[in-house]
Amino acid sequence: MPKPDDRSDNVEHLQEHIENTYANLDDAEDFLAAHGHDMRDAQADAMRDKNRRRREAIEGFRDEIGDEAQRGE
Repeated sequence: MPKPDDRSDNVEHLQEHIENTYANLDDAEDFLAAHGHDMRDAQADAMRDKNRRRREAIEGFRDEIGDEAQRGE
């Protein structure tokens, strides 16, 4: 028998993902600020691209939190 779909803690998990992603984004920006001038352009560009994807992921997590809130109404 399949386990029931328990979404009661989804918002909590999504919020943790947002916090972790922000921490990674901040760490990468701090690293770039401190060491970007020593990096090859391709490496710095790759870090900037990854941070752009992190920002997009955060938006997606927020959208999912909104979806979960609507399901709970």
